[in-house]
Amino acid sequence: MTEDAPNWEFKERDVLVLRELSRDPQLSSRDLARILEEKHGIEVSHVTVSESIRGMRERGVFREAVIPNEEYFLFGLFEFKFNTENFEEGWRDAMEYIRDSPNTLFYFLSDGEYQWKAVMMFPTRTSESRWIHECYKSHGDVIENIRNSVIHNVLKFRTDPEILATIRDGE
Repeated sequence: MTEDAPNWEFKERDVLVLRELSRDPQLSSRDLARILEEKHGIEVSHVTVSESIRGMRERGVFREAVIPNEEYFLFGLFEFKFNTENFEEGWRDAMEYIRDSPNTLFYFLSDGEYQWKAVMMFPTRTSESRWIHECYKSHGDVIENIRNSVIHNVLKFRTDPEILATIRDGE
């Protein structure tokens, strides 16, 4: 389910490119080369910037996802509790059902009683209820309880460029 960490030797330029892209994902390689020179004193061609971005993308250094504006969907945090009697025979199908659902934005494992969690998005509350109903119908022998919390008034929905500076430093 999880992949190994990407094998990438970060140059200062790479981190700066990622930071600028997190500020504005639409920047062209020409724009990025100009910004690197103007803001950071790094002279590099747009071809080199483009090759660096392509290499990082191919190696899995960053992921690209289309995330619609939060005003278009209702978001929820879903937590899944298991029926341990049936877990062994049905866990994989249940996990793949949740992971592969078009409603699942972010899916992860955690500690504690509710070990699978997902941030999910739905066009309406009715579609959310329908999804829960279908999940129980298909995997109720494994999933004992779904705890869902409505996420409303999303106040932040992005990656801050500053956090990316820690990639190279290892902080």
